[in-house]
Order: sequence, then C-alpha cells, then structure tokens
Amino acid sequence: MEKREQLYEGKAKKVFSTDDADYVIVSYKDDATALDGLKKGIIAGKGAVNNRMSNFLMQLLEKNGVPTHFVKELSDRETVVRKVKIVPLEVIIRNISAGSFAKRFGVEEGIVFAEPTVEFSYKNDELHDPLMNAYHAIALGVATREEIEWIKAMAFKVNEVLKAYFLTLGVRLVDFKLEFGRLPDGTIVLADEISPDTCRFWDAETNEKLDKDRFRRDMGGVEDAYREMMRRVFGE
Repeated sequence: MEKREQLYEGKAKKVFSTDDADYVIVSYKDDATALDGLKKGIIAGKGAVNNRMSNFLMQLLEKNGVPTHFVKELSDRETVVRKVKIVPLEVIIRNISAGSFAKRFGVEEGIVFAEPTVEFSYKNDELHDPLMNAYHAIALGVATREEIEWIKAMAFKVNEVLKAYFLTLGVRLVDFKLEFGRLPDGTIVLADEISPDTCRFWDAETNEKLDKDRFRRDMGGVEDAYREMMRRVFGE
C-alpha cells in the first residue's frame, strides 16, 4: 500500500492518504500534550509504544467481538487503518476514582467502584471537550439514540476484556478514553488508540502510575513507565 499526502496532524499522530481511498496510514509521534494543550513535551519512544500496544489490543478486542478500524501494522510507528469519520463523542469508562472524576466530586483517588461508570465529552478542542450526556449528543446530531446505546455496549465490552487482560500482567485498568468512527456505509467501529496516553494504568501491587499521568503531574520516570507497559505486554 502506497503512502501519499498528509491529511491531518494531531497532538499525537499524523494521518496520510494511500492509493486506496478506503484506507489511511497513521504515524505515531513522540510529542506529548496535557492540561488542554497548555503543557507540551516529548516522551522519547512513546510513538512506538502507543502504536504497537494499540494494535495488539485492537486485535485482542476484534477476537472478542469488538469491531475496530485496525488493518495492518507496517512498522514500529506506522499502521494501516480503515478510513473512518470520527464520531465527535469521547467515551470515558472508569473503574476506580482518579483524575478529573476525583477532582469534580471531591473524593480521593483509588476508590474502586461497585460497577464501572461511563461518561461522554464533546470532542471539540475550541470548547475544551465539555462533558455531555446522551440527550445533548442526540440534540446536536452527534449520534442517534441507537448508535449511542451500541457505543456504550461496546465500551463496556472493551472494559471487560481489557480489565481482565491487564490484571494478568499485574496492572489495574483505572479508566480510559475511547473514540469511535463511522465507515462509509455508516457502520460504527472502535478507532483512535488504546495506550498509556489514553488509559490510566496502575501497578496492581504498588499502585505505581504507568501512564501519561507521570507527564501531566511532573512525576518523572515517564519514559520508564511507557517502557514498563511495553515490557509487560510484549515481554520486551
């Protein structure tokens, strides 16, 4: 498959067209942003970790009945995916209190929920991704009620599969953000990435943070945390 012109550059990835209109090539960068883009930096090796881990997890989810945009890994940093139109709805699943949830509700981090929670935010940088509910999403034409129910069901399925998988690696899946996209025929599939950029991973024994929070909170050891997640997933 031939890589052609760049279509888009985001905070963490570049997207290129190919000689087939149904497919694009995603290239992962080492650039890191946090705090709504106010904090910027480089996490050496992050692009390769996020690309390879995301591809591995997408294939694991496919085997468990979650359709995704993944097609083929080309290299450590580049992957072919099906071209989708992203649904502007970020889906956040939480198993344990952390981050903005803990701040918003005035609770400490680390409370294990009796059941996972789901929340949506409107994917819009100018508006700083405000929280929204299903009624808002329907009112704005972001998705239909049926699509939202399907997205929720898939998000909980992703949680079920990944939570069990990461526990086998000695990692607690605290929370994570998903994005979905529409194929040309309107079918919705899981898109974007699943990585230490989009998930909170805590060591199951020590609760040591193994994700982007180390960058957000100036905790140090950022590259080491990403490498440690790579080691646990791939044994490298």
